[in-house]
Amino acid sequence: MGRRRRNKIPEGLFKADIESLSHEGRGVAHIEGKTIFIENALPGEQVEFKYVSKRAKFDQGVAENIITANEQRIEPECQYFGYCGGCSLQHMTPDAQLAHKQSVLLEQFTHLGNVEPESVLPPLEGPSFGYRHKARLAAKHVIKKEKVLVGFREKRSPFVADITECKVLHPDVGLKFTALQQLIESLSIYNQIPQIEAAVSDNGTALVFRHLADFTDEDIAKLNAFEDEHQLKLYLQPGGYDSVERLNKSDTDELFYKLDDHDITIYFKPVDFTQINVEINQKMLNLAIELLEPNKDENILDLFCGVGNFTLPLALKAKTVVGIEGDTGLVERAKINASKNNIENVEFYAADLAELDKSKKFMKGTYDKILLDPARTGAKEIIEALNIKNVKRIVYVSCNPATLARDAGILVNEKGFKLTKAGVMDMFPHTTHVESIAVFEK
Repeated sequence: MGRRRRNKIPEGLFKADIESLSHEGRGVAHIEGKTIFIENALPGEQVEFKYVSKRAKFDQGVAENIITANEQRIEPECQYFGYCGGCSLQHMTPDAQLAHKQSVLLEQFTHLGNVEPESVLPPLEGPSFGYRHKARLAAKHVIKKEKVLVGFREKRSPFVADITECKVLHPDVGLKFTALQQLIESLSIYNQIPQIEAAVSDNGTALVFRHLADFTDEDIAKLNAFEDEHQLKLYLQPGGYDSVERLNKSDTDELFYKLDDHDITIYFKPVDFTQINVEINQKMLNLAIELLEPNKDENILDLFCGVGNFTLPLALKAKTVVGIEGDTGLVERAKINASKNNIENVEFYAADLAELDKSKKFMKGTYDKILLDPARTGAKEIIEALNIKNVKRIVYVSCNPATLARDAGILVNEKGFKLTKAGVMDMFPHTTHVESIAVFEK
């Protein structure tokens, strides 16, 4: 069997009239009846673009010149926009970005769930830059460049982008790329460090160095000196997440963030899942509680509860809250957080919410209300398995509008709920990631 022939990519610049914006934030045009998705292009614009790929059903391109500009186009603040793959929408005003994300959410509800919210919530907004408190950075020694690169991947490429800063990351991380590159270059295993995981907490910034070979004593001395100079907390990760350990073992301080409106402190490990946007997390939490309307007579179920981010504040207003999470490490941290905050009306259980055991204690409980905050795959299995006929209200926090829409279709069209409210939350400005919240009532 012969190799599949690739379509030849035309050379030069071509004109296109942009009709709309795709879910991925690319301009949509048609040339001779064929759809083409064009990066850096906005609806209503006429652009000159170059092709980057041709496929059987659609082509892809990048706008090089804007002939007629959309009034919501702005100059990207980051010098690496278009080269680094971290951001896709910096050429749009913040209002335009939010409007696009809201349109994606509503379209998914209609097309995938066959549902429509009775009302649309005002979007939650926060800082546009310096907001990101969690990130996984790639590290790579590039022989041809004779240097180590640290950062995100190039757009449309597996290669690490050659950048010196990131404006969306917290400055403790985003302004340290050059220092990190120089540090790794000075180490004996400079070509055995594939990634650095960053976690910014209220009491310091943690950097976890994944390493595929052992550090020498001289390397450890350099890491300690770097930690002191930049006032960071360094961790080493020789294997899986359970191998992560503090470089400076005398520093026993735990990472934490405070939920000021609820007088709660959440402790976590640097590789734990926590929300990346601290300000939006605070607003999201308050909105979720407002929408769920817990009271002291109600039992609440918090599914995909993590370290207790929603569970513990809800427990202050409910009779009981049961938190369920698939990661046993997060469940242990949630229990510790409940204890440290003197919250006793909560229970936490570890369970795989995609492959449910109906004999589990929490599956037999009776709940008045439910909060859901699943991963991108959604909550279809638990929604279909759980007895929710007595549940009055569900608040669903989602990081994927497609699976939210699918699950909304099940709740509305099969389980007897109505979708009363939904809206977007700008957890990831300048990206096409859509964070949203929806309310379902019997």
